[in-house]
Amino acid sequence: MHSLTDALAAGPVVLDGGLGTLLESRGQDLTSQLWSARLLVESPEIIRAAHREFFEAGAAVGISASYQVSYEGLARVGIDRGETERLLRLSVGLVAAAREDSGGSGWVAASVGPYGAMLADGSEYRGDYGLSVAELRAWHAPRLKVLADSGADVLAIETIPCLAEVEAVLAEVDGSGVPAWLAVTAAMGALRSGESLADAYALADSVDEIIAVGINCSDPLDVASAIDAARSVTSKPIVVYPNSGEQWDAKNRSWMGQAGFPSSLVREWRDAGATLIGGCCRVGPAEIAGIAAALA
Repeated sequence: MHSLTDALAAGPVVLDGGLGTLLESRGQDLTSQLWSARLLVESPEIIRAAHREFFEAGAAVGISASYQVSYEGLARVGIDRGETERLLRLSVGLVAAAREDSGGSGWVAASVGPYGAMLADGSEYRGDYGLSVAELRAWHAPRLKVLADSGADVLAIETIPCLAEVEAVLAEVDGSGVPAWLAVTAAMGALRSGESLADAYALADSVDEIIAVGINCSDPLDVASAIDAARSVTSKPIVVYPNSGEQWDAKNRSWMGQAGFPSSLVREWRDAGATLIGGCCRVGPAEIAGIAAALA
């Protein structure tokens, strides 16, 4: 199998969609602070089946259920560090197993979620952590090391909302030799913190391990400005996987608004330079199949 880097050089590659919201649509209760990580503990076979749905819909890259898995988050429900690390590795193994279930082609991405995901209060959509780069590095480092050694093809560093966290995760990846992409979450042409998208991508440009930069967990209408910002500072491939168009209400833990993800928009992203394209929250297998068809 070629590397994902080689595949991106050859043309558009289809990512999967929103794992958590697919699980919810299949009747799973993800309202606890562990979100989809609860199923890693209780019913991992359900996660494997969800990954398989995305591969069978046309995704070539599956992203693991490690986004919400953190030492602190699992400690709150009585799970120790050793078991947390087993669950991190399991999350990656489930994607690999689903890939084999679906014919054996494609790549496995280990999700590296933001510090805000551990807080489970919507902080990743504000970026107002009040932590230094050094503090964020110390928080990310142990989990990143486990995921880097998990057998994944690439680290999916995703939903990063502020420059301090961008700098922290890049510093941990730099020199590791482990391929990764950096996807920030943005609104109105800026990071969720209000800081510059171009500044975030410029930081990533100098890190050899970063094979793509882009945007996820954002409104589809914010994708074009992110592509423009990336193109202004880097020649690295661009990854985009926005939400369906609805908005997450963290206080009431529900989705609001109307979904919209037309094929014409997908083709616009491709034509603007995006080469790794999928969906995030509320984007299911049917929508991924639509993306695959639009890019075919």
